[in-house]
This record gives sequence, structure tokens and C-alpha cells, in this order.
Amino acid sequence: MLLYWNKYAQRLGDKGYKIMESLLLINDPKLNGTAITIELPNEGSKLDFEKEMNGLLGYLKGHLHNHDITIEVIVNESIENKRSFNDQDRYNRLYEINPNIELLRTTFGLDLE
Repeated sequence: MLLYWNKYAQRLGDKGYKIMESLLLINDPKLNGTAITIELPNEGSKLDFEKEMNGLLGYLKGHLHNHDITIEVIVNESIENKRSFNDQDRYNRLYEINPNIELLRTTFGLDLE
């Protein structure tokens, strides 16, 4: 499930829906049977997520061949971004977005250290 969740997020990011992509990747969803639970940091995020939730549900149901999947959204005001990023992680993400960053790094002799 998590694999297709991340693939859907990447697909949205590629289409330019960066806010929805970041909401999907803010933390890993939890699976309990056919119920998926995702924690979001505020009500605004929850509203944005719920607008696009039908597309996500359709994608997951189709790829996982399970039409009983449900998604529950929990608002947790104290949530923090659980993914820690170091300089290399940030560079790798930027490289995925635009591979020309490698040319920039080598041209100016930039290091990540």
C-alpha cells in the first residue's frame, strides 16, 4: 500500500500538485485491515486532502485490487514532519526535480559537506 501511496504522490508532484504531494508525504499512513489512517497538521490540510481523496482512493483501489479500502484523516496539531532531511537528501530531491543541478554543482565546485 505504501508503495502505491508514494507513487501517487510522485505522480501528483510531476503534474504540479505540490501541496497535495506534500500532504501525502508529510508522514507515512498507517494501515489497519482495509482502513488507512493519515495524520495531518491542521484543518486546512485536512480540507485540501479531502478534496483530492477520491482520486487517491480510486488509484489505490484499482492498483491494490481491493475495493473495501477507506481513508480516515486525523488532525494532530502537534504533528511534526517525521522525515528528517540532511543535505544529501535535499540534494537528491532537487536532482530528481532538475538533473541540471549536477552541472551547477560541478561548475561552481560546490560540495554538500
